Amino acid sequence: MKKKLLLFLSLIILTFALILISPLAYSGDDSQAENPIDQLVFPMNNLSGDEIDGFPVVLNDSTLFMIQESVGDFTPEERARTISKRLKKLAQDDSIILNKISLEEQSDKTSIIVDNHVLITITERDSQAARTPRLELANEYLEIIKNAIAQYRKQQTIGYLISASINSVIITLLTGVVFFIVNLTFAKTRNWLNLEQERHIIPLRFQNLELISAERLANILLNLIQFVRGVLFLGIIFVYIPFILSLFPTTRAWGQKYIDYFLGTIQFIGESFIKTFPNLVMIFVVIIITYYVNRFLKFIFYEIEKGNLSFAGFYPDWAQPTYNILKFFVIAIAVIFVFPYVPGSRSPAFQGVSVFLGILFSLGSSSAVSNIVAGIILTYTRAFQIGDQVKIGDISGDIEEKNLLVTRVRTAKNVLVTLPNSSLLSTNIINYSASARETKIPLVLSAKVAISYHTPWRKVHETLVKSAKATEHILEDPYPYVLQTSLNEFYISYELNVYVHPNIHTSKELDTIYSELYQNIQDKCYEANIELTCSQYTALRDGNHTTIPDNYLSQDYHPPSFRVESSNKS
Repeated sequence: MKKKLLLFLSLIILTFALILISPLAYSGDDSQAENPIDQLVFPMNNLSGDEIDGFPVVLNDSTLFMIQESVGDFTPEERARTISKRLKKLAQDDSIILNKISLEEQSDKTSIIVDNHVLITITERDSQAARTPRLELANEYLEIIKNAIAQYRKQQTIGYLISASINSVIITLLTGVVFFIVNLTFAKTRNWLNLEQERHIIPLRFQNLELISAERLANILLNLIQFVRGVLFLGIIFVYIPFILSLFPTTRAWGQKYIDYFLGTIQFIGESFIKTFPNLVMIFVVIIITYYVNRFLKFIFYEIEKGNLSFAGFYPDWAQPTYNILKFFVIAIAVIFVFPYVPGSRSPAFQGVSVFLGILFSLGSSSAVSNIVAGIILTYTRAFQIGDQVKIGDISGDIEEKNLLVTRVRTAKNVLVTLPNSSLLSTNIINYSASARETKIPLVLSAKVAISYHTPWRKVHETLVKSAKATEHILEDPYPYVLQTSLNEFYISYELNVYVHPNIHTSKELDTIYSELYQNIQDKCYEANIELTCSQYTALRDGNHTTIPDNYLSQDYHPPSFRVESSNKS
């Protein structure tokens, strides 16, 4: 509403500005100085015309007649310019009445004079060019000059300016009313569409296929209404401005130039459009074909991604990247095909820009191309997917994003690490999620502990399994198992292996499971009176109990005593 009010106020301000300009423009002595507006509109040193049609004699922004022949040393253009100046000076001198303008007949010419001053001389050559008898042509010119001067003087009167001002105000008010009615009509139509679109607008269908939904069709109609409304507003303004300008003598030339400029622009656009229309048709056809090819590809790969359509050896997670690659190539081929038909494509400026962009792309694309190729390879080797838990080099975390250039990994500490795809090809990638996702085999976590030889291994196995069962998100089927990985000098290395529930998806959850598992190992070992410390010591075998568990020793086993021997040396 505010925009409409501002527009209407602008029209009123323009109108009153024109009203103020008009009397000021004629308040001075016009007989002594040229009107600036006339100098702007009709510079007398360059009248528009040609040798065939002649040059116009102009007064009050109107062409009275054409001069086609020269007289003496005066060319047709110089004659038209001189006559226009004389008529303007005469029109501005109110002391000279129109009855003083008369004809003077001579043997070889007829002159239109006023107070013994010649306004225009008509020769036989002028008569022949106009194909009219000389005297008849002179009377015709005389009548035209009198009417033009009378009209010119009438438009300079205060009464005429007041009348023009009143008319401009009335027209401005009527324009405001038209604006209001048009805006109100379109607003009601738009509101009706918003409220009644479900009842009156049906989707566009072909058999059982919905081509355009009712909501989208309603949006198209709303946009069309907005467009028509804008065109009407522009049309009203286009009619209003030159009409208002034409009411005042000082601005009439502006209005005419406004119309000429607008129509010239429209003509230029129309001629350019006609010349390039076949090319535009070709471009339009290519765009339509490209659009529907991409729509078809999108439909196919969407169904593959959802599992509704399958091909042997083609995985669903390949659907989206394959579609993006094919879409790029389809658009690239369309651009190559359309380029010669683009208006101005053969101009030096267009070619220079193309060469510059080509050089810029060549210089800066080497690393980008290597990353893109690496990204494609990583996609089709199925090294990882979005959300997978991975370890790349010394970085562990979840795949946050992957594209043709980089891969982003979010660690358990919520640190986002960006890795160029080219660097991933030369790095080992450990994927903790692929097995459970693709083969339904759960991930195995392992925890290593060191326990001394004094503790029987069966007891250790039982205790470690209990600690696994007490841990959340650890599967009982498959059953946890323990491996003895090495017999060291002072202790035995045990490895507890557990199967993780498939619903575990993030590195943070894995870290939590590891922490809980180690806590339970501590608790269960303490409950079973198993020490988790392994002392390092040096033993003298004589007199010490063997490290073999008691159940492996015979019943009559006794630790040996120390043997002390002495030797005397002479």
